[in-house]
Amino acid sequence: MPAVTVPDNLTLPHIATPEPGAPVRTVNSITDAPSGFEGEGFPVRRAFAGASLADLDPFIHMDQMGEVEYAPGEPKGTPWHPHRGFETVTYMIDGTFQHQDSIGGGGLIADGSTQWMTAGSGILHIERPPEQLIATGGLFHGVQLWVNLPAAEKWVDPRYQNLEAEDVVLLTSPDGGVLVRIIAGDVAGHRGPGSTHTPISLVHATLQPGAELVLPWPSRFNALLYVLAGDGAVGADARPIHSGQLVVHGAGDTINLRADQRQDARHAALEVLILGGQPIREPVAAHGPFVMNTRDELIQAFEDYQAGRLGTVPVDHIGHG
Repeated sequence: MPAVTVPDNLTLPHIATPEPGAPVRTVNSITDAPSGFEGEGFPVRRAFAGASLADLDPFIHMDQMGEVEYAPGEPKGTPWHPHRGFETVTYMIDGTFQHQDSIGGGGLIADGSTQWMTAGSGILHIERPPEQLIATGGLFHGVQLWVNLPAAEKWVDPRYQNLEAEDVVLLTSPDGGVLVRIIAGDVAGHRGPGSTHTPISLVHATLQPGAELVLPWPSRFNALLYVLAGDGAVGADARPIHSGQLVVHGAGDTINLRADQRQDARHAALEVLILGGQPIREPVAAHGPFVMNTRDELIQAFEDYQAGRLGTVPVDHIGHG
């Protein structure tokens, strides 16, 4: 699971030790993500399936894509499809994915890179493995997150951001046992590169066996933790967690996490995504590729898509062969 690493974590800025008595975030629930398939048939785990929209707000949906080792000819993606009313964040941990959209955005997302697409008023896009990966097969592992937009910003112009692996901000714990990658938002006084309409923070952390992470987290944000791989414990009461589980936190100022001393043979460390944001607290009407506030707005989105008002597929589009 490469993403971004450094030869020596201790060369990185250290996460400051919280003030004595800083409240630790409570653990409200731990749920298992069921498995499924997306797009043309690539395997996913539905990370948010066990949580309520109220607990997730401002997030809507998240899939862990893979982790899967494809044989030659097996890699799959999605066909061209529309979105409106939210932002998609695709973070590749292993392997490559190719993106193209109707506003000219696109490129390869590989090994620690992120593509951040604001659908806003409407966009068409496609995500698929590049031809080389289809021919050779290989490891594929990533995450796609849907971030809601408030009603006042659902009609912003679509936008595409490409965040290269070297753009993320790297921090470590005081003993160097944890590598924290900030993809977006303010975390422990450091800001990630992602530009967001909805205030959020998104972090990928790697904890070596036995390592502990005490991460300051804005009290106004909700706090979710998803285990990509490995085993550990979370919260003041050290609740056990393992791969494919989502932790919904309650109130507090810090997120406390520890990796088990012994990890499984497949994964050398505990790998987690930590994410949270300012709740929007507006009605959500979501169906398929659209996230709106009312049923009438959903109907309008489908009508606009069918009428070609959400964009057109470029003539030289990928996947046309």
